[in-house]
Amino acid sequence: MNMSIEELKKQEEEFFKMRDEIMEKADERGIAMRILGAIAFRTKCPEYKYLEYDLGRVLTDIDFMARYKDLRKIEDLFKDLGYEQDLALKTIMKRMGAKRMIFYNSNGIHSDVFLDELKFCHILNLKNRLEIDHPTISLSDLLLEKLQIVEINEKDIIDCIILFREHDIGDNDKETINMKYIAKLFSGDWGWWRTGTANLGKMKHFAEKYDKLTDDDKKIIVERIDKLMEAIEKQSKSMGWKMRARVGDNKKWYRDVEEVVR
Repeated sequence: MNMSIEELKKQEEEFFKMRDEIMEKADERGIAMRILGAIAFRTKCPEYKYLEYDLGRVLTDIDFMARYKDLRKIEDLFKDLGYEQDLALKTIMKRMGAKRMIFYNSNGIHSDVFLDELKFCHILNLKNRLEIDHPTISLSDLLLEKLQIVEINEKDIIDCIILFREHDIGDNDKETINMKYIAKLFSGDWGWWRTGTANLGKMKHFAEKYDKLTDDDKKIIVERIDKLMEAIEKQSKSMGWKMRARVGDNKKWYRDVEEVVR
């Protein structure tokens, strides 16, 4: 689907309306639900999201993270908003041990709701991190959402590029990418470290060559990636990390992600 920039902006407005309606109702019902994925990056990067328009990125869904204990409340929430749950997929997900639900509105737009964790190439546990930010998951977790992808693609890299350009690296979660949190996570899991640092390297290389960025943009992005990489390398590693590092790439360090056909 080829859309003009104006059409993409109009589409985004409609998705933001859906985002706001769902989040407002979730907040009213006391459900700790946070946005992730493409809508989250556009929400958190208003100044640099124009790069998404230049790519012709069409929005297809709105993804959320919530807690498993709120499963019934979430099902009721979407039902009351006129969404239908994919019950066949719910059965498949249950059999796979995946904590995930999918709901469709009358226009066929779907919302994926992940519960407690993102379980793809690696596991990102977000159960106790949902209160950090609103309406999205934290900036650090948005970055990790992409860093855990072993076969990362250009659109995922660009999501992270705009995140690095819009937000600084720091040691807390107050509108900064928390390098201490990421470094600590990587220090206890060699597999996470292996995939994440490889992807940071790819992002740095991409930013240096990306002609949509000004020289100033490139400089800032590269400096922030370098700062994060330095924090990761300086963090002392666990014994488990060191033992796994000895094996290295001779043993697979990530999970294959099963694609469930919607």
